[in-house]
Amino acid sequence: MPAPMNFLLLLSCNSIYVQGSLGISSFDDWAGNVMTSDYVIFSSDGEDSDGEILVTPINDVDMPTIRKQFVTAEDAFTATAHRLAMFGKRHKKHRITHGFVTTLGLITFLTSFLALVDWCAWRIVRQPLDNFYFLSPFIASAFLVACAGYVSIPVLKLFNIRQKFKRKWLPIHFSKKGTPTVGGLFFIPIGVAVAKFMSGSSTVISGMLAVTLAFAAVGLLDDTVAIAACFSFWLYTTNIPSPYGMKMVVQLPPPFGLVHLGKFYLLLTLFTFILMANGHYLTDGLDGLGGGTSALSFVAMSTAVLPICSGLSIFGASMAGACVGFLLHNRHKASVTMGSTGSFALGGALAAMASCSGMFIPLYIASGFLVLEISAVIIQILYFKVAQRLQRRGGRSFHIAPLHHHFEMCGMPEHFIVAAAYCVSSLLALLATYVALISA
Repeated sequence: MPAPMNFLLLLSCNSIYVQGSLGISSFDDWAGNVMTSDYVIFSSDGEDSDGEILVTPINDVDMPTIRKQFVTAEDAFTATAHRLAMFGKRHKKHRITHGFVTTLGLITFLTSFLALVDWCAWRIVRQPLDNFYFLSPFIASAFLVACAGYVSIPVLKLFNIRQKFKRKWLPIHFSKKGTPTVGGLFFIPIGVAVAKFMSGSSTVISGMLAVTLAFAAVGLLDDTVAIAACFSFWLYTTNIPSPYGMKMVVQLPPPFGLVHLGKFYLLLTLFTFILMANGHYLTDGLDGLGGGTSALSFVAMSTAVLPICSGLSIFGASMAGACVGFLLHNRHKASVTMGSTGSFALGGALAAMASCSGMFIPLYIASGFLVLEISAVIIQILYFKVAQRLQRRGGRSFHIAPLHHHFEMCGMPEHFIVAAAYCVSSLLALLATYVALISA
């Protein structure tokens, strides 16, 4: 055998048992596969999604099998040529094409929608408004949150504020272990500050900002009922301006009109706070799901409350921009998650907008995906209880609750579920806007 072939044979055989400095697995691991498969080798960071290298080995039909590896010089030459070729074809995994395209589409829809509302807002309120009344707080919040993320995320990593492993996680979510969390600490205050700066001083706005920050604070304690009850009491005792000359009024589409609920309004407010806070908490399970659906809900509510209180519209547009800025870091594959701090604050902010304006029906329509998530959990629990009582053993109506995890168990990829949720929520946001405008 020629000397060059002997050298190639020796180099290839050594590569079977020795891991390279780049972390490429040996060919023994590939031989058992029938199809071509992808292996993700993590960088020295281990838990950070940005440090992944994608290696795609060739089919085992082309590679020698375990039982007769490198029997001939031709086999050795094939293996070594492939190993050298992989050095040149390694590429860093994008962060990630699907997440980028989905986020870009969402931002385009939100910007176009707000621009359209800006153009015809004076027809809704029958009075002149400032130029770019909706787009200004939206863009300002999005830009500031996006910039703050590049500073805050390394700080969260530095103090090791990361997601901990939970046994209830799906196996496909194990890669999320170690992702920085509590992202609400940097995007909620920015959205609140921009809204306060652009809307000026108002009793309603002050109450909205206070309850949003309060829900962000109690998100660390997982207790929202007390804050919701306090806000209901504040709403009952405070003189809030209303175009209808009375409080505790819910606007319904024709032919129903206005409905005065009296003290039952406080129970509806409490229920809405609990529903919205827990619904947003559930949607934080997938990358970009909570932030994107929340942005759509805020945009719809900004338009819905415009005839009632224009200051609330600025608050909603500002919070929508904060969600979009956060989404640039939370899109698939996420660099940070909002945690209960951010999810509770977003739910509390939306519930407060509905409570101060009476626009509960548009809120439930715009947040229809959250309502489905909560409904799936309730149905799962009730079905299990009934089956346990009748059959003496539990049963399940879904593979797993909430709903987005059920779709994952059915084989749908994460980015496809998020994109579908964006499309459904966009249609619901348009419907909620229409219902609000004919109800006001």
